[in-house]
Amino acid sequence: MCTVTIIPKNNNDFILTTNRDEAPIRKSLLPDFYIRENTKMLFPKDKMGGTWIGVSENNRVICVLNGGFVKHEHKSSYRKSRGIVANDFMISDNLKATVKNYNLDDIEPFTFVIADWNGSLKFHELVWDGSKKYFKELPLEPRMWSSSTLYSNTMQDERFKWFEGFKNDNNLDATSILKFHKTAGKGNDDYGVVMNRGFVKTTSITQVEKQNSIINMRYESLQDSSITSNSFHIPEKVNE
Repeated sequence: MCTVTIIPKNNNDFILTTNRDEAPIRKSLLPDFYIRENTKMLFPKDKMGGTWIGVSENNRVICVLNGGFVKHEHKSSYRKSRGIVANDFMISDNLKATVKNYNLDDIEPFTFVIADWNGSLKFHELVWDGSKKYFKELPLEPRMWSSSTLYSNTMQDERFKWFEGFKNDNNLDATSILKFHKTAGKGNDDYGVVMNRGFVKTTSITQVEKQNSIINMRYESLQDSSITSNSFHIPEKVNE
């Protein structure tokens, strides 16, 4: 997996949408609320107990893409799943300290897309290539990612062109960007934004929209066409 877009809006608001590309037989649970280390979180849970997209009351959203900058050689086992690492990052009190100190040895390469609004809204990208962390703050502008494990550079470039064209021709809101995630490259089963290679396909689309202190998570299963929605009220933190 997967395909991710992030769109900044006014007043610390944003929209993050992700298409999960996964083996259709891999099971997951619908988004639900969990409490870990006294921190409330909302996320769909994968079979390893982690997630690919989640929000916590620590004013943070973490979204996972498999792979770093380039496709890597997959090992038969790793010390911890990337989805569990995502959960750890959601509940941390200090994002930068966690990035610096978290032990990623024997963790499969990944890319995290992070929205954090402790204070002003900030977008971050964390790439772990299997040996080194690459962490940076991103400009608050629309952006798209495609997983390096599934999409070659040529495919990623083509998808980026679809996104740029869509961005230039549309007002980007929750409805329009969801349309992009459903229709861009339609008919291209190999690398359309909704893809289907048989052994791996787009199984769900999850959208997180922040509007003031309300986070809405919309989850659409492409396996059974069901749609669920959960709202998470996160009061703005007051700096003392």
